[in-house]
Amino acid sequence: MAGFRLTKPYTMSKDDIREAAEGLASSLQREHGVRSRWDGDTVKIKGAGVDGKLSFHDGLIDVNVRLGMLAGLFQDTLKTEVQRYLDENIS
Repeated sequence: MAGFRLTKPYTMSKDDIREAAEGLASSLQREHGVRSRWDGDTVKIKGAGVDGKLSFHDGLIDVNVRLGMLAGLFQDTLKTEVQRYLDENIS
């Protein structure tokens, strides 16, 4: 199974991080049709061939995504898109 994991340190407030995480989840929903739901400080995403979570704790954002066979063909594109979002919206 394909997938990727990205981490990024942050110094933003918890509310700002949550808002940025919601923005990423909304972007993934618009662009790729994945659904999201919150569980504490973790947003879980799920869609056709995509299963992942984004959590934030101890000054670190952790994005872990597993991709099915077909979605795995787009692994590099998805990883680049998520990394760009983190770079532009997380500090």
